[in-house]
Amino acid sequence: MNRVVEAELLDSLPAEDARAVHSRADLRRLNVLMQHARLMARAWRRLGIPAQVDSVVELGAGDGTFCLALLRHLDPAFCAEEVTLVDRHLIVSEETRRALATISNRVKFPRSDVFEWLESAPPATVIIANLFLHHFEERELGQLLALAAERTQFFIACEPRRGGWSLFNSRLLGLIGCNDVTRHDAVVSVRAGFAGKELTRLWPAGFGWDAREGRAGLFSHGFTARLQRNPAP
Repeated sequence: MNRVVEAELLDSLPAEDARAVHSRADLRRLNVLMQHARLMARAWRRLGIPAQVDSVVELGAGDGTFCLALLRHLDPAFCAEEVTLVDRHLIVSEETRRALATISNRVKFPRSDVFEWLESAPPATVIIANLFLHHFEERELGQLLALAAERTQFFIACEPRRGGWSLFNSRLLGLIGCNDVTRHDAVVSVRAGFAGKELTRLWPAGFGWDAREGRAGLFSHGFTARLQRNPAP
């Protein structure tokens, strides 16, 4: 199946639109069903990320609930000096903000395009992306990954896995109450998802990076990159 990137309905709807609100609730439920927070926490531990870090950044963070779920799946002693949730829309609830504040000393919510934010962003210990990278064509995706690689020591992503099994199941989401926006976007997401080593090929080569990717769970595709040594000046 060739990779095809198409517009998703949720991206075109105002944040307060009732269909968008319903779809975001669907996405929270699907993240639980696909166990993305658990899968990413497992990858986090495999990378050997310490229990205390300077900063964690999520790109395309949406309502912030995924980042919160991930951090809660880590070691109980985990603490981040700073957590930054980057998104074009400011839709993080007060409840989620308060919960994140119990894990991190500083929590930031920059309302920004991720490319613009990364171009001037300070270094981050860990950058994560959940169901976000598949929105971009190869050229833009390569630019995004290059910018991230310049600013982090660890990168973790969990994305749709492109293939017949995932596509078949994406067409069944109406059976669990997902609305028209989610049903449309699920199919589009799978077609734009990843397989093989497509993200590894786009990640900047050399400079001590150990990049790995492959199947994650039943329907997902995981990617990790760890900086093993600092690049020479």
